[in-house]
Amino acid sequence: QCTDGYEWDPVRQRCKDIDECEIVPDACKGGMKCVNHYGGYLCLPRTAQIIVNEQEEAAAESTSGRNNVIRRTPVDPHRAPPNPTHQIQCAAGYEQSDHNVCQDIDECATGTHNCRADQVCVNLRGSFSCQCPPGYQKRGDQCVDVDECTLPPYCHHRCMNTPGSYFCQCNAGFQLASNNHTCVDINECDANNPCAQQCYNILGSFICQCNPGFELSSDRINCEDTDECRTSSYLCQYQCINEPGKFSCVCPEGYQVVGGRTCQDINECETTNECREDEICWNYHGGFRCYPRNPCQEPYVLTSENRCVCPVSNTICRELPYSVVYKYMSIRSDRTVPSDIFQIQATTIYPNTINTFRIKSGNENGEFYLRQTSAVSAMLVLVKSLSGPREHIVDLEMLTVNSLNYRTSSVLRLTIIVGPYAF
Repeated sequence: QCTDGYEWDPVRQRCKDIDECEIVPDACKGGMKCVNHYGGYLCLPRTAQIIVNEQEEAAAESTSGRNNVIRRTPVDPHRAPPNPTHQIQCAAGYEQSDHNVCQDIDECATGTHNCRADQVCVNLRGSFSCQCPPGYQKRGDQCVDVDECTLPPYCHHRCMNTPGSYFCQCNAGFQLASNNHTCVDINECDANNPCAQQCYNILGSFICQCNPGFELSSDRINCEDTDECRTSSYLCQYQCINEPGKFSCVCPEGYQVVGGRTCQDINECETTNECREDEICWNYHGGFRCYPRNPCQEPYVLTSENRCVCPVSNTICRELPYSVVYKYMSIRSDRTVPSDIFQIQATTIYPNTINTFRIKSGNENGEFYLRQTSAVSAMLVLVKSLSGPREHIVDLEMLTVNSLNYRTSSVLRLTIIVGPYAF
């Protein structure tokens, strides 16, 4: 391959100059004459005379009648011409070299151009050009900035024009991709987790969440403990204790936590029985009490568990109830009323007898009412709410009368222990 202005000579096996003046029709305009030159051609006034040095094997001088061109081939091109008084004339933009040939003048390097300070000088063959630097366009004689933000490729989010250039910006939560145009999401949770506990990345941002038992603070970043005990008074049956991230329920003495929130009575008679051998342990809501195994008082004698009988042989017993039975029960504090709490029933039924029931003692404030439910039974009803802890001893009497006017009575001494709480 040959450079521009030359073609391959298959005979000489080398590149030879193309005579554009021969092959290009009307190569020069405006009455100019065409003068072929190595690698190109010149358009000169027809009166111009040019002497061209050629590197040929023979040293000869010939004058071509075409265009008044004199071609001289010196034997030694490095020596000055024999007659230094004959100089060549070069076209505008060219100058004579030391070897007496026309060479291009680099106006940009010599400073002979007239480009403005805001322009860039570009050397051309035989001339120069004043161009605008990248990012500017020529408008008249001035270079004005090109607003690249109005031209593709457009920025993904925001375009910022600068003198001679531009740059792209991304919205908060995004960053520029490698192409400097596209914006990609920043995963704040992976880069630098700003959340105190849980971080969830979303497009262009992130959200923080808290573990159970915590809630987001006003800065939406940190987590504050949730005081569950303040949110509701029904979380615990007795008392709620707030802890970091959670809460716990506690119960008063004599109770244990069941199911995390409910209080259940501890049966101390089964766990820590501190009663003596001659006592029986009675558990009630929130505690226990020790009662004598033999509750009988003179003149009564113990006949069976908790049953005392006054012997008929004893004259004192004629004015006393025939038997006294000791019973114990426990109720919760502030129990709703009216409420059936205890049933009394005759253990022995005789024919042709009439039984009547009454509260003999222990009901001075009218907390109880005895309702007869049958000929041989009655129900003790609580009609006033009781608050504990306290103890009530109520004597329930059953009077028995037959057709022969026989009269006897039996007493059930009921000890009612009211617990300290409503559970």
